[in-house]
Amino acid sequence: MFKNLLPKLTESLISVLPVSIIVLILGLTPITNLTLKETVIFTVSSVFLIIGIGLFNLGADLAMSPMGEHVGSGLAKTRKFGLLIAVCFIMGVIITVAEPDLSVLASQVKAVINPTALILTVGIGVGAFLVLGIVKIVKNTNLSSLLMFGYMLLFALCALLVETGRGGFLPLAFDSGGVTTGPITVPFLMALGIGIAATVGGQNTKENSFGSVALCSIGPMVAVAALSAFSTGNLNYVPDYTIYGNLLDATLSTLGHTCLEVGRALGLIVVFFTILQITVLKLPKTKILQIVFGVIYTFIGLVIFLTAVTVGFMPVGFRLGDALSSAKPVYVILFAFVLGAVTVLAEPAVHVLNKQVEHLTGGTISKRSLMIALSVGVGLSIALSVVRIIFKFSVLYYLVPGYLIALGLSLCVPPIYTAIAFDSGGVASGPLTSTFVLPFAVGICTALNGDSAVLQLAFGVVAMVAMTPLITIQTLGFRAIVARKVRERIAIKRILDADDEQIIYFS
Repeated sequence: MFKNLLPKLTESLISVLPVSIIVLILGLTPITNLTLKETVIFTVSSVFLIIGIGLFNLGADLAMSPMGEHVGSGLAKTRKFGLLIAVCFIMGVIITVAEPDLSVLASQVKAVINPTALILTVGIGVGAFLVLGIVKIVKNTNLSSLLMFGYMLLFALCALLVETGRGGFLPLAFDSGGVTTGPITVPFLMALGIGIAATVGGQNTKENSFGSVALCSIGPMVAVAALSAFSTGNLNYVPDYTIYGNLLDATLSTLGHTCLEVGRALGLIVVFFTILQITVLKLPKTKILQIVFGVIYTFIGLVIFLTAVTVGFMPVGFRLGDALSSAKPVYVILFAFVLGAVTVLAEPAVHVLNKQVEHLTGGTISKRSLMIALSVGVGLSIALSVVRIIFKFSVLYYLVPGYLIALGLSLCVPPIYTAIAFDSGGVASGPLTSTFVLPFAVGICTALNGDSAVLQLAFGVVAMVAMTPLITIQTLGFRAIVARKVRERIAIKRILDADDEQIIYFS
């Protein structure tokens, strides 16, 4: 098994190294001047981050993706549409409720909105829109039309919140859609859609394999926007990202809490899978043994990853933002772009997405081109978020035109690019975004505008991370279409311009 783990560790090393080097170099300069304790904690956390991502990626290959595919295909083979819908809704709710990413966000805004109410609301939103995604696959419905319906509903709720004076909750509502599709949810939901699409069949199997994560990202935003209309929470958010005093106690406490959260999330998936294995799937023992080992790797990897980012990356991210706020705005914006471009490389679920995209498209969309598009998109999103913090304007000035552009592009590119782009948006905004990039934005905001502006200005960065890949990846698809047409015209022109001597006549 170590033979399979070594490439994963190498891959995660390449992913984590850029962001770690950039932060450590910046930490040694007078601009940030990180303490020795902060530098050591961040360095050790980076090492554990590499180990965690490597173990998670191996576990996803051995367990999470195969389980999702087998569950999807097994339910689809029963031909009981009602059962398929009911099980998918329940799974969408309980997996989301147990998603560690969501717990991280809820714990950071507990002074603003009740964490339990937020988590349950997001879970119901994911469950409802997962059902919509399953209906799309079974009925072979166009994804673009469903996305337009979902976002138009969301914008209508946004207008209602602004009109009633609850617009301050909008960044939180949009961020909830990004953090929901975390490292546990993404591999399972993507594979679930692939399994159902492969079983149902049809001429659009590849396009139908994607899109579930995209729709599941809309559900939380709609649900939290609706919840915000009735919320009486205080909009004055006070951040707390101080470095831990007793590091050992803090690490053990975080480790224990993370074990419970990850165990709960994986346990729910395993219980559902076991029930289906007994009743429907009946997979051979060798396959079950592989999945068991995969679940163990996934559990250990996620616990290590989440503990490392919580203990080491969250406080350092806040310190970086706070320190950089005194620099010239252009330098802060430039650093934010670089930080975003390299941070997405270390998101665990991004590697799962890249692998599945390259496999299902037969290499037409390579891992390299997809990663470049994601890096550019995420870098732009964080840079634009810093611009918003500096000049103090609503996130809607970005999100409304941004989503309109993304939805407009969906009408011009092949459906598979639209599905991959909208799935990528949810995948890019993973745990590293909520535990490193968000505290970075909060640090800048508190230094420049005070605590009272954090919810309105710093929050929304996760939503930006989720939005910009929709545009960059669909632009990649548009470029591919134009390039193909240009090649076709050149080929036709060469044929028409050929001399008669080059033409071979058969008698």
